[in-house]
Amino acid sequence: MQKIKHLVLGITGGIAAYKAAELVRVLVKEGITVQVVMTDAACQFITPITMQALSGRAVHTKMWDASIANGMPHIELSREADAILVAPASADFMAKLVHGNADDLLSTMCLARNCPLLVAPAMNKQMWESPATQRNVAQLLKDGVMMLGPDSGVQACGETGLGRMLEPEDLFAKLLSSLNAELPAKPFAGKRVLITAGPTIEKIDPVRAITNLSSGKMGYSIAEAAIEMGADVTLVSGPTNLAAPDLAKIIAVESGAEMLNAVIANISNQDVFISVAAVADYRVANPSAEKIKKSNASLNIELIPNEDILAKVAAMPHAPFCVGFAAESENLLAQAEEKRQRKNIPLIAANLASEALGKDESTLTLLDDQGIHPLPKSSKSKSARALLNHIAKML
Repeated sequence: MQKIKHLVLGITGGIAAYKAAELVRVLVKEGITVQVVMTDAACQFITPITMQALSGRAVHTKMWDASIANGMPHIELSREADAILVAPASADFMAKLVHGNADDLLSTMCLARNCPLLVAPAMNKQMWESPATQRNVAQLLKDGVMMLGPDSGVQACGETGLGRMLEPEDLFAKLLSSLNAELPAKPFAGKRVLITAGPTIEKIDPVRAITNLSSGKMGYSIAEAAIEMGADVTLVSGPTNLAAPDLAKIIAVESGAEMLNAVIANISNQDVFISVAAVADYRVANPSAEKIKKSNASLNIELIPNEDILAKVAAMPHAPFCVGFAAESENLLAQAEEKRQRKNIPLIAANLASEALGKDESTLTLLDDQGIHPLPKSSKSKSARALLNHIAKML
């Protein structure tokens, strides 16, 4: 059986483009890397930003894309694909495929491909039933293009009949069966992963606190990616504005001490511990129970160190595989490696604080006993997957 690891999803113009968003979620959840390519018409129905957020990869829409090293995205993007699926496939795009027209990135890619091509038609019932469309369908099938659907039902125009795009779950099932394919193995299947994320808040008094600029995006991205890769995830999170990842066990905390207690209470039987949270190094020794009133006198606050959560877990008997994060402002690699050695952990992910805290992208460098492994600058969701793939190899 063929394994589907990397799929190019082409989206053409049609109201069914909204279903492509859910389809991407289904594919990514099953561990498939999805590269979205959209026509200009598709961008009128759903935005590339939406598809990028769901797929974790930049969406391509133009033939002339300077981000592709050799300037030939129609070749480069199709060569790493196990298959190309066009969903929705409009009547116009299907006609292009029949005649070999190549006037945009998606049609050129389909013509230049060296992998299977599948289309999921979506159009009004009269358009589907028209002799021209049916001739095109027959020719595409003769050319070896696989047809997924369409389905019958109420259409956006209010009419009922054949022409609806298959629902995402059904489309995914037919994709696998048409290709006689199986899902890629999930590297974290059966593994328990505990992740800390976000900042901590160390109270000075009931209205003031010491905190930091962590948004929690990296930790949440790792949690989502770990779930997609089959892990049973527990996420211990400081205060953030982020939506909780589906299927994760969420434990909300505020202070470093609360985060430590939550980690210790849940660390038993965990296979991997990823310490992403930006835990405050210090807390207030004696926080005031009442609001401290403003005055002209100097205010002295005594700070005492918070316990190092990662070091404590790493020192436990039968400790899980421990991964740390180092956000530094200078001497990044030297300080990250010093931290890794001091805490006696197998892997640390390093980045510059100015490029990471609160940002949507990151540039991670991984350090382990085998050396230094730089990752390219990318979205935090993509960086999360790269990190987890590296952990999976080490495990």
